[in-house]
Amino acid sequence: MESQTSKLACTGERVIEDDYKSSASRYLIYLFHIATYNFCTPYIRNKRVLEFGSGSGYGTFLIAPECRHIIGIDISVDAINYAKSRYQRDNLEYRNIDDINTTDLPFTDNEFDTVISFQVVEHIRNSDRFLSEIQRVLKPGGTLVIATPDRSTRLYPGQKPWNIFHITEYDPATFLRMMSRSFPETTLYGMTARGSVVDIETRRTEKLRKAAYPFTFPFCPEWYRQMSLGLLKKIQSFLPRAGHAETDSETRFGFSLDDIVIDKDAAPSVNIVSVSINPPSKT
Repeated sequence: MESQTSKLACTGERVIEDDYKSSASRYLIYLFHIATYNFCTPYIRNKRVLEFGSGSGYGTFLIAPECRHIIGIDISVDAINYAKSRYQRDNLEYRNIDDINTTDLPFTDNEFDTVISFQVVEHIRNSDRFLSEIQRVLKPGGTLVIATPDRSTRLYPGQKPWNIFHITEYDPATFLRMMSRSFPETTLYGMTARGSVVDIETRRTEKLRKAAYPFTFPFCPEWYRQMSLGLLKKIQSFLPRAGHAETDSETRFGFSLDDIVIDKDAAPSVNIVSVSINPPSKT
């Protein structure tokens, strides 16, 4: 009998490897995540690393061999327990944290060489505090790598996120302005996929933004957005889901990690990836 900590509910907000190999669109999302972890390799090699929002732990585990030491943190107790039960290495640990909007990170100043945070900032209500705390625990001259959805390909102008868990989604210009307040030395990249592969994701998000527009139109009340999207999510939970893939995903779907591109000129970009250098002297 499986232990309770060996299972984790698939909410669509954290990657659980087996659940993301059951369809082409879900497998592509999985590859986007893996590509982001691979991208950060030069910034974590032989470093003391913090991953803010480690989720199920699969990505923290994936890159741990490159790190001197890595700590994965998450607000979800269930996610941390799942990660501890499934993804362990000698130089890897996981810790549960409280809400960053109101509570400091449980680390000393200048503790980490590199901080990574993928698909997290869009969930944060107080982004300035989020970045301030990361800056505090990051060494001067250290590196911050962030990935977040690119609203330019997900939402209509002014539209609120159709993802019920997202508070703010950014376009590149808005994201750079937000980052530059704490990290003036920030470089932005886009993430796409070669040829028609990216169309799988852009078609998926086009359907979602159209379907959700009556509940996410500009200036709609937040209570209305939350209530409506919550009801839709509850209805979707009763619909049948595709089972796990039994065959090799690359063979089944016809694309692989080699098709994912992270580049300054990537288009159409489905994710923003940023690399920021902590100022040498903090103020």
